[in-house]
Amino acid sequence: MSTEENRNVNPEVEEELSEEKLNEQRMIRREKLKKLQDMGRNPFLVESWDITAFSMDIKENFEEMEGKAVSLAGRMMANRHMGKASFIDIQDKQGRIQAYVRQDAITDEEYQIFLTYDIGDIVGIEGEVFKTRHGEISIKVARLVLLSKSLQVLPNKFHGLKDQDQRYRQRYVDLIVNPEVRNTFIQRSKISHTIKKVLEDDFGFLEVDTPILTTIAGGANARPFATHHNTLDLDMKMRISNELFLKRLIVGGLDRVYEMGKMFRNEGMDRNHNPEYTSMECYMAYGNMEDMMDVTEQVISKAALAATGSMVIEYQGKSFDLTPPWRRLNMADAIKEITGVDFAVINTDEEARDAAIKQGMDKDEVKKMTRGKILAEMFEEFCEDVPEYLDGPVFIVGHPVEISPLAKRDANDPRITRRFEGYINGWEVCNAFSELNDPIDQYERFKEQQAQLDDGSDDEAHPMDEDFVNALEVGLPPTGGLGIGIDRIIMLITDAPSIRDVMLFPTMKPIEK
Repeated sequence: MSTEENRNVNPEVEEELSEEKLNEQRMIRREKLKKLQDMGRNPFLVESWDITAFSMDIKENFEEMEGKAVSLAGRMMANRHMGKASFIDIQDKQGRIQAYVRQDAITDEEYQIFLTYDIGDIVGIEGEVFKTRHGEISIKVARLVLLSKSLQVLPNKFHGLKDQDQRYRQRYVDLIVNPEVRNTFIQRSKISHTIKKVLEDDFGFLEVDTPILTTIAGGANARPFATHHNTLDLDMKMRISNELFLKRLIVGGLDRVYEMGKMFRNEGMDRNHNPEYTSMECYMAYGNMEDMMDVTEQVISKAALAATGSMVIEYQGKSFDLTPPWRRLNMADAIKEITGVDFAVINTDEEARDAAIKQGMDKDEVKKMTRGKILAEMFEEFCEDVPEYLDGPVFIVGHPVEISPLAKRDANDPRITRRFEGYINGWEVCNAFSELNDPIDQYERFKEQQAQLDDGSDDEAHPMDEDFVNALEVGLPPTGGLGIGIDRIIMLITDAPSIRDVMLFPTMKPIEK
């Protein structure tokens, strides 16, 4: 092979390559592969490699590992050729470790083949653990095998894979060249597992699976994705919530159930929203809203502790102490503090409309609203726009019946419900109720919501679900229910600026060709 063909594109030292140069390098890599195949050294025929050690384990346990033979595998991320000896960096699932390759240790022929390896190639090595004279823990290679050939050129160290759009589309490259990204998803796994462990070990919940495809997308006010089942010739929807199925299980006697899984909402996309996202919902028979507050505090604070070692997290320059207990704040009190409007003395729809219009809300929109709907709209418009007010963690309570079709009414004020929303950094991260278990009341609320769907006044209103009403008629015990937006919690704990940064494969618009 020529000198140019032997020349590796090293991301440690190379400048950013032009598209023309990239195409040239890709062709060179294919030519190298063809020559290896012609020699009977096709790397794609290798099926396995026996791994006995990983990079960080070797480094952290060097005193007991020194002088021992190990076998590991990973991606070659750097090489430094110095005549008859070379140093390469191998990146495995734990990190990087240096390997020392000498021509006289692996034979002349093998060394010449090794010199054709490229950055990004996946190799297996066997050798002895030692420390160089510069003090770097390394592997003295006795055997080296090409396990897979990389035909693409990885982004270099200095320019990296910085384009956000490309990072999301090519997450597999992002994970290779940006170690902090890999760490985010390791933390994500710890957070998810901790939430499940706390639910099961501390509270006795049972994990279950409920349908994703359904004929009625209920359990929340949101616009669903629609699809069609050809065999049954049946229009179906992707779930927007699993709430109503989980409550059916409570009716059936599974007193504490939870599910962590994907939900789908056909709505806008921004830094906090993706059409497909992960939610955890749990339901506790004979529990109430306050019990759900306890569950919320425990799972989120312990998830942060597991992932970061502390219940105090830092997010985009702000600090949040997740240690229980969290602050409680009534929705009407929040509106009064921010705007001066006192719903304690507003008792009619007309009085609420007048107050809203004085605050600058649209007159034509307000005239269609009830007192409860206006209360909710004012909270959303005036309180949620003051992030420091809802930095939290804080539980907002006192939600009107009009926006809470599945929550139990407050015995002291039937205009509001036994519901809370949890806020951190001004974001809603959870929603919980003392669940409505009165089938007559539930039917009337569904009926009103269905009317709003039918007349087009609210295309996100909750549809009628007669089978769920039937389940309530069988008998739902007093029940507390909770839903947590897992992706937002992970964003906060990992200090990720966008929801796309905590999703391995976020929804992306196809590239137009």
